[in-house]
Amino acid sequence: MDEASLAKARRQLIAKIEEEARETQFWTGRAHYSERVMTALEKVPRHEFVLPEDQPYAYVNRPRGIGHGQTISQPYIVALMTDLLDLEPTHRVLEIGTGCGYQAAVLAELAFRVFTVETFEELALTAAARLARLGYRNVEVRHGEGYEGWPEEAPFDAIIVTAAPTAVPPALLDQLAPGGRMVVPVGEPGATQILTLCRKDAAGHIDRDGLLPVSFVPMLRRDHRR
Repeated sequence: MDEASLAKARRQLIAKIEEEARETQFWTGRAHYSERVMTALEKVPRHEFVLPEDQPYAYVNRPRGIGHGQTISQPYIVALMTDLLDLEPTHRVLEIGTGCGYQAAVLAELAFRVFTVETFEELALTAAARLARLGYRNVEVRHGEGYEGWPEEAPFDAIIVTAAPTAVPPALLDQLAPGGRMVVPVGEPGATQILTLCRKDAAGHIDRDGLLPVSFVPMLRRDHRR
């Protein structure tokens, strides 16, 4: 696709995300996403993050496989989860589940620093190289155990989890700063999962809201990889 075609595809994707936001506001409470989030979605070149054979479909509002049984998330879900974090330019963000690096790139457009953890070494290395090639200097990628988070860099103003644990990992709640927000899909593999927003108040109390039925790949421990 040439640049004009890519720009048109991105605009069409943004329109589709805006439409879906209105359709799901009953669950999410958000009929519109922030201008900063939508600008980031339009700016990040999603075609650089999909498999070569999937590039013609990069701006279709659907998830795509990226290998190892993992996926690049549906753009609408990326927009929603990112918007729920209420990110500020000074924020430090932890992502669990780097995958191809697409969500990390969107976060990097909005936050000061992004720390992202991937359990599959090949995906972690490829994503790190891709993000560096595209100029995302404020993203650090680690091959590691997602359930453990990144304690050396905690606390984080926001945490986003892009695979579904059966329960919110306690270590991630511990690493969330007071006033911070975490978005995580929670549920059993193969069953309906619930996109959950966790907020930590100044006293460390966690408030949880289940928002939307979703379908994510399960969050794996490194000794359960396939």
